[in-house]
Amino acid sequence: MTRNQKVALICGASGQDGSYLARFLLRKNYVVWGTSRDAQGASFQNWKVLGINDAQIKKISMIPEDFRSVFVALEKSSPDEVYFLAGQSSVGLSFEQPAETIQSITLGTLNMLEACRMTARPVRMYHAGSSECFGDTAGEAASELTPLQPSSPYAVAKASAYWLVENYRKAYDLYACTGILFNHESPLRPTRFVTQKIISTAKRIASGSSEKLRLGRMDISRDWGWAPEYVEAMWLMLQQEAPEDYVIATGHTATLEQFVHETFKCLGLDWKKYVVVDEEFFRPTDLLVSRADISKAQSKLGWNATFKMPDVVRGMLSAFD
Repeated sequence: MTRNQKVALICGASGQDGSYLARFLLRKNYVVWGTSRDAQGASFQNWKVLGINDAQIKKISMIPEDFRSVFVALEKSSPDEVYFLAGQSSVGLSFEQPAETIQSITLGTLNMLEACRMTARPVRMYHAGSSECFGDTAGEAASELTPLQPSSPYAVAKASAYWLVENYRKAYDLYACTGILFNHESPLRPTRFVTQKIISTAKRIASGSSEKLRLGRMDISRDWGWAPEYVEAMWLMLQQEAPEDYVIATGHTATLEQFVHETFKCLGLDWKKYVVVDEEFFRPTDLLVSRADISKAQSKLGWNATFKMPDVVRGMLSAFD
């Protein structure tokens, strides 16, 4: 390694976003460090799917809730940029594991902010925020100025982390920013996420399976984007002269029913014959409409999503065929 190469530390490097970000940064000739709770025992399967060789990334164990572990990871990697993507990432699971969700996201973010503040080397930190923090905006497009109204343990954790980033930026002059990302999907999504559940079940049905696709509310609306595009926006945020928060989305909202319809249509099937609405999958609280105002990212970052919901569906369906 030569120090004329930028160094990045990706916390949560084995997940969907971490894996795509690692590939993106490697292509930009970064030295990339990736954390996992057990770096020696983790499989990093997503890296293999993306054609990343283990030897290309320096792996390091880090427990976000343990400050000493976070500080050691930061000191050992000595990064120019930190991408904090770690933490429990499922809204649905957060209702079952609220304490673990809040600890991993909020305390983890706090520990990394404090470690960045204490290290001698100037570090730029990206924090993975979420559109879930906005809550139900009654159909209004959410921008960086929209008040936060979290309505799930996951959203509460992300909102808390958002305010911590804001506080450290103002109080300690730390270069830290939050990407308020709306839903972004890819073939690397685990099946506990509804989009992957829809895609994988529909493909099995198209191949002859007699099963039904069981879903919760289908009238919810989301802005679904393509995860490989969103990691570029993360990187762009840390290349700006001053740290700011940005909403990252496609600017197009669709219902879950439309996502299902598009999936089955691509497979030559009528979704109504195969889908069952099951109250078992209803959440205690759920956002009805999620809509984004993407004007700031367009004007200041020069970033635009090229994949809209139908493109996301086709991209996920064609993966690994």
